[in-house]
Amino acid sequence: MSNDTTTVAGDRDPEETRKMVRERYETIASDSQNCCGDVGIDTTDDGGCCDGTEGASGSERLGYDADDVASVAEGADLGLGCGNPKAFAEMAAGETVLDLGSGAGFDCFLAAREIGPDGTVIGVDMTPEMVSKARENVAKNDADNVEFRLGEISHLPVADATIDVVISNCVVNLAPEKQLVFDDAFRVLKPGGRVAISDVVQTAPFPDDVKMDPDSLTGCVAGASTIENLEAMLDNAGFEAIEIAPKGESTEFISDWDADRDLGEYLVSATIEARKPPQNP
Repeated sequence: MSNDTTTVAGDRDPEETRKMVRERYETIASDSQNCCGDVGIDTTDDGGCCDGTEGASGSERLGYDADDVASVAEGADLGLGCGNPKAFAEMAAGETVLDLGSGAGFDCFLAAREIGPDGTVIGVDMTPEMVSKARENVAKNDADNVEFRLGEISHLPVADATIDVVISNCVVNLAPEKQLVFDDAFRVLKPGGRVAISDVVQTAPFPDDVKMDPDSLTGCVAGASTIENLEAMLDNAGFEAIEIAPKGESTEFISDWDADRDLGEYLVSATIEARKPPQNP
């Protein structure tokens, strides 16, 4: 069974990939209210992690409801993502939640409502501009139980066995070393803890021009893994109860990500769930 722990589009060096991703999301954080805005990147042409629409209707297409969108102050919802991890993470009061690639904090602030004042939400993002934007949004959302840390999701700035649930929204596909991401998620989870991730999965081989296109890589396209490879990486990390469920309806908004080709022929959004085994008695 193949396992794409390091392979990225065009077999680029992992550090080169991280640099490209960081630069793109620095631009989004610095110059835009959401990823479909005027940031010098035409997301409908290059396949961004974005459905090509603006405002609440865009987030609702990803699976959020109007109450979710209305509950978070302006500036946190950048229109990024390919699903709604809150919908299946089953977060409970008092839990500690970790968001991989937290951006401006939208999913973190929604999680904070789920776990209440006795819980904690930690967002990790590798783009300093995103972390600064998210920290500014803490006060806007009166979210004293949310904090944001600068770091890479393959080397999390989080202590061992301190997290109840790891969430993420269309970010793991951007990581050049995905096995390390799942290994570190396993490390930080408490025994019995779980992952609840929304991401894109590859359903058919990409054309060569997509694989080699930097915009396709940083736009949540060319870095997508197959379900088989994701299952293998989660298993290698030590997870059990692995379930990856494609969301067929997601091809509707994925098809809007590129004006020149129908990306729904190659990608679908999926829910990715797994659990760290409980501690032995």
